[in-house]
Amino acid sequence: MLIFYENKKYLHYHYLNKPTLLFMIKIHKKISIICLIFIVLSSCTNSDNDILDEGGEALYQRGIESMADGNYPTALAYFQALEANYPFSNLTRQAQLDIIYVYYKSSQPELAIDAAEEFERENPTHPRVDYCLYIIGLSYFDESPNFLERWFSVDLDIRPPKNTLQAFQSFQELLRRFPNSQYAPDARERMIFLRNRLAAYENHVAEYYIRRGAYLAAINRAKYALEHYSGSPELEISLTLMINAYEMIGMNNLASDARRILDENFPSQ
Repeated sequence: MLIFYENKKYLHYHYLNKPTLLFMIKIHKKISIICLIFIVLSSCTNSDNDILDEGGEALYQRGIESMADGNYPTALAYFQALEANYPFSNLTRQAQLDIIYVYYKSSQPELAIDAAEEFERENPTHPRVDYCLYIIGLSYFDESPNFLERWFSVDLDIRPPKNTLQAFQSFQELLRRFPNSQYAPDARERMIFLRNRLAAYENHVAEYYIRRGAYLAAINRAKYALEHYSGSPELEISLTLMINAYEMIGMNNLASDARRILDENFPSQ
């Protein structure tokens, strides 16, 4: 493991490509977590040290108590100590699921996603894989704009979806694989919001292409929204954009077809 850098190497650090930088950031976070475990456990009293000797159940119980109190750093330390010292304990897998929750509640979505994906990868048939997919979706999901976006009235439809698509796909995978999951109803509701936002963004891009005279590109973006975000009210705009683009390039038959579909699905137009 590389921890210290020679001066010449360190001078070239900022030339590392983005994937390498992201990898090093994750390694740094994991090192920080290991340090946290050491600090928490080394600061234990004699009675707390006995917990390590009592076995995995004591560690897990302390982790649960800390998590219930909202003391997520301490809970994380206990759960990861259990994972490190008792890897074959029956409680270890449950502790791994609790670690995912702790990361999510601690506003560390990247670590929550990493932990959930790792659990799913190592336990593909585990009955709680639906929970992992749900937390992955929640971690990507951002239902409301932040303070600055609300203050400056930022139009979210003009921004690249970034994590919106990943959230949509995670919830979609959850519903596909576990339609009867306890998390399915909430995932379905969130997908409606995400679907509408994704369709709105496709419309925004299509409008941009129309303004630039790139009518075929506009048609393709509107068509993508129609094919992938069925049921969204934004599709009325998608069809209208298709009609305009077809007419601009003289493809009146296709414009008429799009108009017919628009009238059938949105009769008020």
